[in-house]
Amino acid sequence: MRYARPAFAATLVGALFFCGTAGGQPDVRITAVTEFIDAAVRPWLDEPAILNAVIAQNAAHAGLSQAEIDDLDARWRSELSSADRPMIEAQLSNPLSLYLKGRQRAADGLITEIFVMDNRGLNVGQSDVTSDYWQGDEAKWQKSFGAGALHIEEAERDESTQLMQSQASLPIRDPATGAVIGAITIGVNLDAL
Repeated sequence: MRYARPAFAATLVGALFFCGTAGGQPDVRITAVTEFIDAAVRPWLDEPAILNAVIAQNAAHAGLSQAEIDDLDARWRSELSSADRPMIEAQLSNPLSLYLKGRQRAADGLITEIFVMDNRGLNVGQSDVTSDYWQGDEAKWQKSFGAGALHIEEAERDESTQLMQSQASLPIRDPATGAVIGAITIGVNLDAL
């Protein structure tokens, strides 16, 4: 599945995404990212691949203490600089991560990364390695899971790819109850939008 590019001109977005709101007008970058998320990402959130993985991990992690969460995060971070990476490799090869990698490929460069978090802020699956395993102390999780709303980070240039991008995070809800059960973060390539 390929994604249609939004109808507005990329040059307009490129010229204006650094501008905040002027005179009460919405930020063009936020509007562009919101439209992309609504059209291309929200439909995934009812997919069994995402829902089942989040529900299963919520159950598995229900009894974790903060100290255990910190230990998992420290283990992840230590594996980043190691040749032996069992935790990272297991995460990147799980069914949800493989699903997310396929979604990223299908986006034709519009998505730079995708990761799904549980109700504790721990990664459930991801398209690429993240710098940490626990996102619960970051705005992306707090403002999407905690507030139950779309949260769009400021645009920034990625040092490794030199792409201008913004992270958009939104809650994942149980379709039966509407309760927030997790969150998803998508890196949106503003240069390609």
